[in-house]
Amino acid sequence: MSLVARIIAEDALAMEQLRAVRELALPDWCIAAGFVRNRVWDHLHGVVPARAPVDIDVLYFDAGDVSRESEETFESRLDALLPGLPWQVRNQARMHVWKDLPPHRDTADSMIYWLETVTGVGVRLEADDTLTVIAPLGTDDLLNLRCRPTPYGRTRRHEYDARVEAKRWRELWPRVAFLD
Repeated sequence: MSLVARIIAEDALAMEQLRAVRELALPDWCIAAGFVRNRVWDHLHGVVPARAPVDIDVLYFDAGDVSRESEETFESRLDALLPGLPWQVRNQARMHVWKDLPPHRDTADSMIYWLETVTGVGVRLEADDTLTVIAPLGTDDLLNLRCRPTPYGRTRRHEYDARVEAKRWRELWPRVAFLD
């Protein structure tokens, strides 16, 4: 089991949230972004228990239904399963539109267009209770406490810099190195 999977597997709240999303039976799904990044960085910084997430980014890929209403229905279903959590469900089959990109091929493909490498990591709880890590840009930066823009993020450097500042990552995780 990878270190990312082990950190998530040892977090009872994370596993409960993954079980809830698994019940939706979404195609090509994972929970990504801060759900993984923050837990890994908290773990590596000795923050126990991990801080509560600002949002829980549930990704899936369904080119056959790109309506915002479907996403809202899934958020409502998750809220019924685990009320009061900051669920944010997004179909990656439609996310290319607002970024003015060609259509994404799948969930992993959509993640390469995020601003920083450490955010493009997700986990999925499989039917046999194993965890699959989805990391199209790898996990080295995440596990080695390095934050850098993705190739896409380099083309939007001002957005990357503003995001790092707004999220207060330097303050929350002082051992992280921010690289160009």
